[in-house]
Amino acid sequence: MRLLSTIRTTTLRTSVAGLALTLALAGCSVGTTVGAGSTTSTTQSADTATTESAASDTTATTAVVADSTAIAEDTHYDDDDLTWDAADEVAVTLADGSTSAAGDGVTVDGDVVTITAAGTYRLSGSLTDGQVVVAAGEEDVVRLILDGVELTSSTGSPLVVTSADEALVYLEDGSTNTLTDADSYADDSSEAPNAALYSMADLTIAGDGSLTVNGTSNDGIVSKDGLVLAAGDVTVDAVDDGITGKDYIALLGGTYDVTAGGDGIKSTNEDEDGRGWFTVYGGDLVVSSGDDGVKAATTLTVDAGTVTVTESVEGMEAPHIIINGGTSEVTSSDDGVNAAGGSAETTSGMGGGMDAVGDYTVSVTGGSLTITSDGDGLDSNGDAGITGGTVVVNGPTGEGNGALDVNGELTVDGGTVAAAGSAGMAVTPGAASAQSGVQLTFASTVPAGTAIQIADADGTVVGSFVGTKDTASLIFSSASITAGETYTVYTGGTTTASEGVTEGTLDGADELGTVTAGEYTQSQGPGRR
Repeated sequence: MRLLSTIRTTTLRTSVAGLALTLALAGCSVGTTVGAGSTTSTTQSADTATTESAASDTTATTAVVADSTAIAEDTHYDDDDLTWDAADEVAVTLADGSTSAAGDGVTVDGDVVTITAAGTYRLSGSLTDGQVVVAAGEEDVVRLILDGVELTSSTGSPLVVTSADEALVYLEDGSTNTLTDADSYADDSSEAPNAALYSMADLTIAGDGSLTVNGTSNDGIVSKDGLVLAAGDVTVDAVDDGITGKDYIALLGGTYDVTAGGDGIKSTNEDEDGRGWFTVYGGDLVVSSGDDGVKAATTLTVDAGTVTVTESVEGMEAPHIIINGGTSEVTSSDDGVNAAGGSAETTSGMGGGMDAVGDYTVSVTGGSLTITSDGDGLDSNGDAGITGGTVVVNGPTGEGNGALDVNGELTVDGGTVAAAGSAGMAVTPGAASAQSGVQLTFASTVPAGTAIQIADADGTVVGSFVGTKDTASLIFSSASITAGETYTVYTGGTTTASEGVTEGTLDGADELGTVTAGEYTQSQGPGRR
């Protein structure tokens, strides 16, 4: 029999239907909560709010406005960015060799269209080998309404903002728009544009139309300043990174579907205070990436909406990761959720090890977080705290990684946690956790799709979990588990859902043994990865 050595450990083994359960039990006491410190967002969870622009004496454009008051951080975006008078629009009709502009602020040189002044410009038509350039004043706000636009360049980026205070790309309701850059750029210097949509100024994308961005040479969408994704049906397919905002990214609404050979979507400014963050306030984000899926240089926050990473190396990565609401589903070939990239390290660690502990945090206060990873599932090179919501980890099957990997203190003070994976690197909630749970280590792995159920002394099911991968170890914590109480563990039976945390009954289930809540042991200390 395989035993996990620890202080005050008792071991029970019951073999049923070919499965054996080893229940390793160690003490756990009640204490204080470890949170995310100064990085914790205290703002409201907000889906995209909409208002209509006020009518003027002339015909006004009705704009769908993503409420800027939902944004807690400092950004360039205001609600009036999406309100304007249609009478002031300058119509620009794109056509190979014959582009026309019905107003001031636009120059046309062959198939290069340059906008030089603040204002609202409605673009329609196509250029098979051309470019639209915004080169306005440093205090100018430029709105580009894309109303059935197809832009392609054979030499570089088809849509470039070289100078402005703010640039807004508004997708007209019902319109279909496409931007495609060159396979290789004539100017490939480090300071030259490198994306199909490239802006040196603060950039906002809004409107109810659709936009397809093909980054055939490098990146899809790049803002070298701030980036607000207020609305739109946007598809990005890029050879390298999908979407990049240097100072910040705020996703308020719309649907953003990103396929990238490099990183999916990220903010990059790690040098300035209050910058480098990425917050999801609403909308739907889907990412398939060849490297990291969703990434922030400082803080990554999900307040509402949905975030789905279908393929990645590391699914979500930032020094500080905060899940306050919404639905997040992450699939990764390495770590699923990884708090990394900070500094200020010490050499203390859980499990009696000497693993480096840095200024990194994962905080889950609400919403739903589901991780499917080949590496560590929920990984913090510092602390991690769970106070609400539902966290499900379908973690690694190899012994070199764990469903939970926390170098500092892991506290569970609320919510529901089901972390399944291999047994070799099992990390459990720390002694400061206020909410109890159970640790199950199986001598024979439970096959994927098999229900694991936990029942109290009265036979009432208090926890049901169905893993999508073979399970050798499971940490389960919820408000239904009482420290010190004895629970019976089963496999099989019936459940209301085919995967994840669910409800179940014991009809046809096989009993494996009993376990005492709040008694944990770690087979190994956490490792820094």
